Amino acid sequence: MDINMPNVDGIEGLRKIKQRFPQVKVLMQTVFDDSEKVFNSIRNGASGYILKKDSPQRILQAIHEVNEGGAVMNPGIAQKVLDFFQPKKVANPLSDRETQVLTLLAEGLSYKMVADRLGLSFHTVSTHTKNIYEKLHVASLGEAIAFYYKNLY
Repeated sequence: MDINMPNVDGIEGLRKIKQRFPQVKVLMQTVFDDSEKVFNSIRNGASGYILKKDSPQRILQAIHEVNEGGAVMNPGIAQKVLDFFQPKKVANPLSDRETQVLTLLAEGLSYKMVADRLGLSFHTVSTHTKNIYEKLHVASLGEAIAFYYKNLY
């Protein structure tokens, strides 16, 4: 089904078909590969999503795959779907020195050991740690370390 059909939007047509005949498999075909149309199609029950620029052989293959129970997507569309579900890494808001301090603390070193390792005073390590808490919006070393491993490591 074409997403841009005259009189009825293709996604609305898909929705109506799936409501009335849920067992029917619908392969969406369009010139668009924008994420919103892809995800709207999938959310509304599309069995696949291909582009009009795909070769006739690929379109025929997609029809057969959908008929056999597969979920077909043009490689570019598949990449958009994969990208959507990949965890997003957060930009590191910490300075290089703060990252060094947090890394060593995450390895289990005490403030004094971190100070000795980096050639800093205990007070400087404490100040860096305070800045880390503020930048990461956390209230404890455990939270800072968890944030580090989840988002920055």
